Amino acid sequence: MTQNHDILCIGSVLWDVIGRSETAMRQGSDMPGRITRRPGGVALNIGMALARFGLKPALLSAVGSDAEGDELMAACQVRGLATDFIYRSQDLPTDVYMAVEGSNGLIAAIADAHSLETAGDKILQPFHNGSLASPYTGAVALDGNLTLDLLSEMAQSPLFAQADLRVAPASPGKALRLAPFMRAQRGTLYVNLEEAGLLCQTGFDGSPEAARGLLTRGALRVVVTDGDKPATLGDHTGLLTLQPPAVQVTRITGAGDTFMAAHIAAELRGLAPQAALQDALDHAALYVAGETKI
Repeated sequence: MTQNHDILCIGSVLWDVIGRSETAMRQGSDMPGRITRRPGGVALNIGMALARFGLKPALLSAVGSDAEGDELMAACQVRGLATDFIYRSQDLPTDVYMAVEGSNGLIAAIADAHSLETAGDKILQPFHNGSLASPYTGAVALDGNLTLDLLSEMAQSPLFAQADLRVAPASPGKALRLAPFMRAQRGTLYVNLEEAGLLCQTGFDGSPEAARGLLTRGALRVVVTDGDKPATLGDHTGLLTLQPPAVQVTRITGAGDTFMAAHIAAELRGLAPQAALQDALDHAALYVAGETKI
């Protein structure tokens, strides 16, 4: 079987609607600003970033057969992402993420990924009809917008036992969906400090402590970020901690996805652990500073 992609991105593919004000905001604020609509979702954000790094990502997700879905599919293709394996639902709308950001960071967000969750294991049809190799032996970027039942199944499935599996929770509210991968000791988990605390049911003072906590609870390999504070890569060989570059923040949404994609791309290029982590931190810094095209 011939594969025309370098990595699978499995998870949310939707529209991002982002409202941003240049001033600090709090709950209840009503400020002038800009509202943008762009292709998004964790899997898609990672895929778009991977394409910018020269890779050929393919998407596995659920997208409605509505006008918004047709527009989204075309936008993905223009950005160099393969959409052949996406499940097109006839009766579910295309998902949407909505966020409000101020100069002081993310104020609030709602991720409506109900269509992806309802589609369930239908998004894995390409593995069962012969479109994709089974078991899969390539790189996979997976996000926590799938249901806990499906993620639990994937964590145990022989389908992904030989894959280079990279998993992100999508948001702190879905952090516990990564627990099956800790129990199965599969994949590299990409989490922030808050998500690490939720997975370990405790609080951490920094990324090194969080990485140790995750490994103690069974994680095979972890990458823990903490905003502009040091990030840590941890596995059975030990911990590696690096400080992100200092930049002026101009956007938040998608920063973690850019970091994860940059780290995956760097490792697939064969960079050593320190160089790969530094490369990811540098690219994430450029993104939040607004110096990377979306």
